[in-house]
Amino acid sequence: MPKVTINPDEIINYCIDHSTLPSSTCEEIELNTKKNVHGSQMLIGKLEASFFQFLIQLSGAKRVLELGTYTGYSALTFAEALPSDGKVTTVDINVETVNLAKTFWNKSVHGKKIESIIGEGLVVLSKLNEKFDFIFIDADKANYSNYLEVCLSKLSDNGFIAVDNTLWDGLVLDSDGDKQTKAIQAHNKLASTIKDLHGCLIPLRDGIFLIKKRG
Repeated sequence: MPKVTINPDEIINYCIDHSTLPSSTCEEIELNTKKNVHGSQMLIGKLEASFFQFLIQLSGAKRVLELGTYTGYSALTFAEALPSDGKVTTVDINVETVNLAKTFWNKSVHGKKIESIIGEGLVVLSKLNEKFDFIFIDADKANYSNYLEVCLSKLSDNGFIAVDNTLWDGLVLDSDGDKQTKAIQAHNKLASTIKDLHGCLIPLRDGIFLIKKRG
């Protein structure tokens, strides 16, 4: 099945031009990643970053958990939106890209809000005892359903989860998709069928599934 264009570039660029965007340091991370790092499509986009900053500030979140650090763009985006006593805990298995991320975080006054943990997502999650106001899932797709189930237990009372890449270039419409596609389809079904969850799957960039507990 061919990829599906969710939103034309012209509309996305118009939205970006009229939105409040992350800092110049975030832009530096984006440009450096696109130029020098394999897999730069894994970056969240400017509009997605603006959207998350809006949600973090609107919700009053102070504690953020991120699964999938990559080169640190999203972590710094979240940190910039947090109050001075806020904290981002970000988890990844790739030491090289995390070390690159730290060089940019160190340039920002918000970098001190970021704690990096190296390790496999599910293993790290099993050792975290605190609650989080916002959890961003953007790690290995095969574990999306597992991450969701565990992360629900890590949410604060009014916390919410955002799961990235949940439209997978439109391939979620393909009933004969590959392993990763099937994993995302399974996650989307799980998120929409768990009792007492309120979910909203948004066609922003590659799809964002917003999830919170009812009540």
